[in-house]
Amino acid sequence: MSQPFELPDFYLPHPARLNPHVESARTHTRTWAHRMGMLEGSGIWEERDLEAHDYALLCAYTHPDCSDAALSLVTDWYVWVFFFDDHFLETFKRSQDRAGGKRYLDRLPAFMPMDLADGFPEPTNPVEAGLADLWARTVPEMSLDWRARFAESTEHLLNESLWELSNINAGRVPNPVEYIEMRRKVGGAPWSAGLVEYAAQAEVPASVAYSRPLRVLRDAFSDGVHLRNDLFSYERETQEEGELSNGVLVLETFLECSTQESADSVNDLLTSRLHQFENTVVTELPPLFVEFGLDPAGCAAVMAYVKGLQDWQSGGHEWHMRSSRYMNGGANSGGGTWTLPVPRGLGTSAATVKPFTVRSETARRRSFTHVPFRRTGPSQLPEFEMPFKVGLSPYLDASRRATVDWGEAMGMLEPQPGVPLSDIWSRDALAGYDFPLCAAGIHPDATPEALDLSSQWLTWGTYGDDYYPVVFGATRDLVGAKLCTDRLPSFMPLDPAEPTPVPANALERGLLDLWLRTSEPMTPSARATFRATITDMTGSWLWELANQAQHRIPDPVDYLEMRRMTFGSELTMSLCRIGHGQSVPEEVYRSGPMRSLENAASDYAMLINDVFSYQKEIEYEGEVHNGVLVVQNFFDCDYPTALRVIDDLMKSRMRQFQHVAAHELPVLYDDFDLDEETRAVLRGYVAELENWLSGILHWHRGCRRYREEDLSHGNPATTRHMPAGPLPPGALTAPGTRALPGALTGLGTSAARLGPLAGRPGTSVTTGAVHRG
Repeated sequence: MSQPFELPDFYLPHPARLNPHVESARTHTRTWAHRMGMLEGSGIWEERDLEAHDYALLCAYTHPDCSDAALSLVTDWYVWVFFFDDHFLETFKRSQDRAGGKRYLDRLPAFMPMDLADGFPEPTNPVEAGLADLWARTVPEMSLDWRARFAESTEHLLNESLWELSNINAGRVPNPVEYIEMRRKVGGAPWSAGLVEYAAQAEVPASVAYSRPLRVLRDAFSDGVHLRNDLFSYERETQEEGELSNGVLVLETFLECSTQESADSVNDLLTSRLHQFENTVVTELPPLFVEFGLDPAGCAAVMAYVKGLQDWQSGGHEWHMRSSRYMNGGANSGGGTWTLPVPRGLGTSAATVKPFTVRSETARRRSFTHVPFRRTGPSQLPEFEMPFKVGLSPYLDASRRATVDWGEAMGMLEPQPGVPLSDIWSRDALAGYDFPLCAAGIHPDATPEALDLSSQWLTWGTYGDDYYPVVFGATRDLVGAKLCTDRLPSFMPLDPAEPTPVPANALERGLLDLWLRTSEPMTPSARATFRATITDMTGSWLWELANQAQHRIPDPVDYLEMRRMTFGSELTMSLCRIGHGQSVPEEVYRSGPMRSLENAASDYAMLINDVFSYQKEIEYEGEVHNGVLVVQNFFDCDYPTALRVIDDLMKSRMRQFQHVAAHELPVLYDDFDLDEETRAVLRGYVAELENWLSGILHWHRGCRRYREEDLSHGNPATTRHMPAGPLPPGALTAPGTRALPGALTGLGTSAARLGPLAGRPGTSVTTGAVHRG
């Protein structure tokens, strides 16, 4: 029987190397698996299964430089995790026993105590016995910080198996964004990254472990590992296990394309994630080392960790090519001919000539060669799927007057002292932006005071978002932007009695005013959480500036995840949560279903903004941060095709929001044994998010910020970016035109077969009213 698709040409920037202790690890782990009860008599594996899978070979390839003892221990961890996967499949997935699966998973954290003196429960199965043994052998060499991080990733790996089981129960294939997020937890690569720290003796310093660069390295590594595995395991998972959580199947379903097209698209995304990994190492780690003052040992540990992650990618690919567990016929394991001897050790890869695939390097070049200020014409709008009705506060008109007055009082409508280019807003422009219209839809039942507060938070956040690219981006003043951002937390004291500096500009003045009015009734914990949402948002503006300085269109996964922060989703959602008090346990908000609900809503809302603001950002501002542009760049397609992909993604995110609210949250309530009062609060929160979504769409349709006539007149922040002279020939991509045959080679190409945008129900920004055609 032939394979369902031909494996693509993989991007393999580092050679795979084999640990010389591989045979010792094979012998050790065979004995260990017998002792833990994982082989004959387990009902899951026999010794021949373990021999065929050859996890010692996997670990020898993925950890080529570690000691004999460390390789044996790491191999035991992988035997355990793969046994768990197969044990959970046979015991709970095949029988679709979710309740039994939850009871089984709830016991496992007890086998990972932070202090070994606390001891372990008595194991009742090979998974529990193996975990207790491995934990006791591993953690004495690692810090408490590492133990907590590794235990957390292990719990995610275990607990998110329930998500996969729930999808099988519902017969539901996840959408691409949902899949990437959940696959990181259930797929185990973040867990593997923790073992890299152990095997490479490169524990990441606690001060930077949760920083953006380290998070991106871990996530990009994880996505690469999982997408690679999905390509090799598609046949086994879909044809033998009935699995619905496989990236090839996810894209095949989402794009309505062939299995081969989907496999090629998954490989394109895998390549993009590896490019993101490399870009982060080169551009984000050096400033991180300086900012946190890491000593040479700390810097060396991080770089050894980076090397360990690179070794894992290369070795994992080589193992997939050799393991009987996967479909691996007809693939090119070498990725090309190595024309020079391969140097060994950290920092030697640049000396090696590597025949990268044309496809991967063309994609990399495309990300840096976007022509800014291209003529786009008015933004084209799909027929948005919005199942929730909008309601408006009766205090809207009063809030409109109060908000413009507030912006003027804060100094937002005048140049900032000594800051060139800072006269970005006028009174007429602020009135036209009409942030109270957005707040009135998001909070239709708000008091007059609460509506003013929400309107002014939206005003402040948008002012900062407009201010940074003009004042710091146009001049490439990344240092000035960092200094400005670093001052902002001092205007959000966690202790109300703590003194604050004197505000030096409108951004600081507005933040201090809003913080004092908002945070006073909060608990200390809520105040800290709320401040974190604001610092995350302002920090994300620096990420945008860094991409702007590189003139780099972001990787699609990094873009979506950072866009939630640049859009201010957490800030506005947290304003909804303020009224919940302490009735909802914080762990409920941190749970997978709740994050899934909020992320789906956030993505839908921010993509609304990207669609409306396409002309404003691409033609007038020379921006590289827009979801439609990211799709165009990644898929190498035209504007109408990219818009179709974004529209499909928005619809899938809306369906996910509704699915989570209807099916996953009730199960979550039961899992946490919430009382009726708390359930009512959370049902109310879902309704608030529905208002949030409908209110944001209503605002985009009604404000004077995105229409072509708004862009051409009266917007200092926009008109300043207009280039002098004629636009490049052919810069206009006519709305409604079909992509050229053969031009589309990646994810999203099926949209081109659905016909042009023209003639479909839709809207345009040109009139400010929703209309057909």
